[in-house]
Amino acid sequence: MSERSKVDQGGFGKRQVVLASASPARRGLLRAAGVEPLIQASNVDEDAVSNSAAGIDLGVPELAQLLAESKCADVALKLAGSDAIVIGCDSILEWEGSALGKPESAEVATARLRKMQGTSGVLHTGHAVRDLATGRSVGRAVGTRVDFAPMSDAHIDAYVRTGEPLAVAGSFTLDGLSSPFVAGIDGDPSNVIGLSMPLLRELLAEIGVDWLQVVEYA
Repeated sequence: MSERSKVDQGGFGKRQVVLASASPARRGLLRAAGVEPLIQASNVDEDAVSNSAAGIDLGVPELAQLLAESKCADVALKLAGSDAIVIGCDSILEWEGSALGKPESAEVATARLRKMQGTSGVLHTGHAVRDLATGRSVGRAVGTRVDFAPMSDAHIDAYVRTGEPLAVAGSFTLDGLSSPFVAGIDGDPSNVIGLSMPLLRELLAEIGVDWLQVVEYA
């Protein structure tokens, strides 16, 4: 257990959070809210999980939740015996009936953005939280509608050349270079970035962990 997790704040014993993701955006959301996570990326093969679920006919929210739970379970197994709290997440854009994760190539990102510009989609993020000290776990997916501004071919080509859309679900991100082309959202903005902070607080409470046990206020 780290020295930070031993510090008491307002009568609440500290708990170590482990983020089962290498996503800088998710880590940034946690840190901005006062949570300093350990990073332990999962080794889950997302394509294999998605393909195995193809015959079950899952909706996009259910698929995002399945992937989040798979990542959380993978890291929880690696940390067996610890008392950490593991958080797994996965984001998928639902656009005109299609589930859009990270594009496979710059060509796919370009074609996708040219179709998406000027339209709307729903960004679904699955959340899985497991307390390794008690074995309690909880999870839920949440969706946020995203309205995309019109983008010219020149704007799209320049954006794709940055490489950013290749690393994010739906080929866009609210907290990066594509933010000027996100015309509006309906729902939780942090969910679009990759981790709903209000939902995380609620999920922790459901397994008996108070927010003050994971946050460190200056």
